[in-house]
Amino acid sequence: MKTNPIVGQGTSLHQWQASRHLAELDSIDILSLVPPGARAVIVAPHPDDEVLGCGGLLQLLAEAGRPLQLMSVTDGSASHPGSSRWPVERLSVVRPQESAEALRRLGLPMHRVKWLRGGFSDTQVAAQEAELVDFIERHLRPDDVLFTTWSEDGHCDHEAVGRASVEAARRVGATCHELPVWTWHWATPEDAFVPWQRARKILLTPAQVARKRHAVHAFASQLEGDPDAGLGPVLAPYVLDRLLQPFEVVFL
Repeated sequence: MKTNPIVGQGTSLHQWQASRHLAELDSIDILSLVPPGARAVIVAPHPDDEVLGCGGLLQLLAEAGRPLQLMSVTDGSASHPGSSRWPVERLSVVRPQESAEALRRLGLPMHRVKWLRGGFSDTQVAAQEAELVDFIERHLRPDDVLFTTWSEDGHCDHEAVGRASVEAARRVGATCHELPVWTWHWATPEDAFVPWQRARKILLTPAQVARKRHAVHAFASQLEGDPDAGLGPVLAPYVLDRLLQPFEVVFL
């Protein structure tokens, strides 16, 4: 993996739309991945990754009445380093609130969704990876199906959370699937580094994409930069375009 590949505007939506690999991906029914009686566990590095990576998937699972367990590993408070507009103290409160509002906008039955907050340090998860494995493992059952960020996603927290989730699932005998989030930024459409042979599409209706878009716009802190600190928005329009396609991709 290249060093800090999340720079510039990255690979454009147009390039992805012209991708042979994406066009040839088989689709899969999410309800076959999470069969009746199983619980879906979404392990998100930061508050917003659960919507960016699998906001459509969550809608489909909720509509089918599957039990949902969300884990937010960090509070996302390091997203605006050096900002006086978005200091750590403000972000640590605001970002989990934004996540709750986004999940409500997705139409999730919040009274039935279990939500755990890990309390790990934003941008420093890799240094606490052994503790994270233990944390995830404590809250898993053998029939759980985990969804988390890909362990080669290009962001240090995403990769550490992916590795920890895979290991925790292995320990308890659960299933773990990974999702690309920042991969859409740095990878090229025919990139051999991306495990296309493991990739499947989860198809989304226009209404599901619209609801995901509405949910993403709950993340006001990530949609705003801080010009005084030289920071652009984390979720710039070109980032959102790539994450709001009529499908989500899961690595099996």
